[in-house]
Amino acid sequence: MSDASPGGMNRRSFLSAAGLGAAAIGAAPLLSACGGIRGTGASSSDVLKIGYVSPQTGALAGFATADNFVVKQITEALRNGFTAGGKKRTIEIIVKDTQSNPNRATEVTRQLINSDKVDLIVGSSTPDTTNPVADQCEANGIPNVTTIAPWEAWWNGRGGKDGEGFTYTTLFFFGMQEFADCFFPMWQRMEVGNKNVAALWPNDTDANAFRKGLGPMMTKAGYEVVDGGAYQNGVTDFSSQIAKFKSSDAELFTCTPIPPDFQTFWKQAQQQGFKPKLATVAKVMLFPSEAEALGQLAGNVATDFWWSPAHPYKSTLDGKTAQQLADDFAATGKQWTQALGSVYSLFEIAVQAFKNASDPKDRDDVADKLRTMKISCMSGDLDFTTGPKPGIALQHPVGGQWRKGAKFPWDVVIVDNSANKAVPVGGDLLPTNA
Repeated sequence: MSDASPGGMNRRSFLSAAGLGAAAIGAAPLLSACGGIRGTGASSSDVLKIGYVSPQTGALAGFATADNFVVKQITEALRNGFTAGGKKRTIEIIVKDTQSNPNRATEVTRQLINSDKVDLIVGSSTPDTTNPVADQCEANGIPNVTTIAPWEAWWNGRGGKDGEGFTYTTLFFFGMQEFADCFFPMWQRMEVGNKNVAALWPNDTDANAFRKGLGPMMTKAGYEVVDGGAYQNGVTDFSSQIAKFKSSDAELFTCTPIPPDFQTFWKQAQQQGFKPKLATVAKVMLFPSEAEALGQLAGNVATDFWWSPAHPYKSTLDGKTAQQLADDFAATGKQWTQALGSVYSLFEIAVQAFKNASDPKDRDDVADKLRTMKISCMSGDLDFTTGPKPGIALQHPVGGQWRKGAKFPWDVVIVDNSANKAVPVGGDLLPTNA
């Protein structure tokens, strides 16, 4: 295998990013030239290959901040191998970067299937990644689990049929009902003069799921949806949307743009005098880097949190708690992100599927174990058998707001746990533009 592959990480960069020096090459287990991990002396049948696809560069790169750290954590937890199909197995993880491009996601997934000959593929972060990855896996009969994409965008965007589901592809995350369960209680607690909600929803798979799903839920709950219109991602002038929002006197705001567009919009909104009393945003402001980029304008912006150090969850691989995982990441000098828990669980689920299968090399068997899995892991209790559609496991996010931090510039305070009482509240809900 060559020292580098298109869209992937070369061997040297993997070693560096994973925090492993060249000395690790001479120890067991060994890092392969593909950026994976392999037990010494193992035959090909003893090695289970997992392909991992995520947007490590480009507009969605914030989602992948913890990727290399998680790969290192997983390989360390599994350094002694595990038993699957009556034999001792080791894993090899091959990492691919989509560059935040759906076409690239398709391309690198094909590489994993056709060139790297992986046994299972996991992927993370928005339908721009999850959908093309899952489509390729479904078409080629490769077991697959993805996360961090609303289930409606994943299911409907891929032409899912009620009652049937997909054969090889699964997802854990949440959908419009869970967004409503997270956002609506915060709206209800905020004293506003009307129930108009400004909605910044672009014309893409993610936002259209919100427009068609959350929009009607808002109307049913008595809110007036003020839709700014289906603009194209990458626009630089939001004056027309801002003018519409101002004329409606909306004091509540929600959105699902790509992160760079939200940065542009939010700055222009403040400059042009649109200052909603409470902003509850989706797809953006999920990670500290985005709060830092906005500076003072990040104060009390609220979003959905499906994982945090406060979540009472732990690893199936080594018993590590969510708090411990976050602390270990902080020891690298970086602040925890909620993608940390999700990406970690992708590998927990993959390993469990291998363990549950009679033959972990039998793709149909492994895919069946994914679709029927029930697991309590770093992402909580996940049940892929209960829906809302076949092969989908739901999470239940809580509401959090960005506040000035102590160790880092910004940190998250959980302000509403209506949708998940297991997560403790850490502070009061405050107006965004207080």
